[in-house]
Amino acid sequence: MAASSKKVIYAALVANAIIALIKFGAAFLTGSSAMFSEGIHTTVDTGNQLMLLLGIKKAQKPADENHPFGYGKEIYFWSFIVAIMVFAVGAGVSIYEGIHSVMDPHPIENVMLNYGVLGFAIIATGIAWYFALKAFNQVKEDKGFFETVHGEKNPTTFVVLFEDSAALAGLFVALAGIGLSQWTGNPIFDGIASICIGLILGTTAAWLAYETKGLLIGESADPKIISGIKNIASRHKAIKAINEALTIHMGPEYILATLSVDFEDSLTASLIEEDIDKITKEIKQSFPNVKRVFVEAEPPNQN
Repeated sequence: MAASSKKVIYAALVANAIIALIKFGAAFLTGSSAMFSEGIHTTVDTGNQLMLLLGIKKAQKPADENHPFGYGKEIYFWSFIVAIMVFAVGAGVSIYEGIHSVMDPHPIENVMLNYGVLGFAIIATGIAWYFALKAFNQVKEDKGFFETVHGEKNPTTFVVLFEDSAALAGLFVALAGIGLSQWTGNPIFDGIASICIGLILGTTAAWLAYETKGLLIGESADPKIISGIKNIASRHKAIKAINEALTIHMGPEYILATLSVDFEDSLTASLIEEDIDKITKEIKQSFPNVKRVFVEAEPPNQN
């Protein structure tokens, strides 16, 4: 797992833990529903970072008899749990709190304290968001945003960015809700802001769940890697045709590749073994993330 991913998670973890305590303190002193929702939101994010770190640690466990291809998919599982937590806890509690506040509104006290806390939170979250965006851009290169997210096999690259982006959006919504409540003298806007924060979290969670579900089920490697594997195999004169090349990510940095090829009929078993060994070594040297390669000698149309 890339060291930059861990740094991004640690930065978000420290920032969120501090901000959550401050938000709950402000919500208790002022009675703001939006601030309470923000406190729940940040607490969920803090827990999410801990789960991502747990996933990274578990994914590094070596292969054993029961898991011969290792534990790389642990990070996919915990990333999916993060999406569920954001939806069930973050979005659910925020929407519930907002509806309760709209139905039974109460005036906000010490409103300037809320502004101060939100301002601090925006700065701290913005710093964490910058680190997450910087790490994401290193992976993004010249690709589009959605293309990068959909093709990225390390979910920590975009999970933290999604969380921090939702956090910033929620902070500005809370700021607007509290400001409108103060300006109009109608505390209902504070509750509406809480509902909006919940909707932001729900949308973020749905997208996270969609992206991590594909990784959890099993996604193929980048098309460039598949094409490269085919090119390496096709350069060998012993191979008449490549029937198919299949790959699957067993983790962010663990690709399993299988090749079905038609060897020249005149080759002996020993020569085929030698050629398979050469192909395997060339593939692993060209693509270090390809950890296991299986080559199957098979005539065409027999798959």
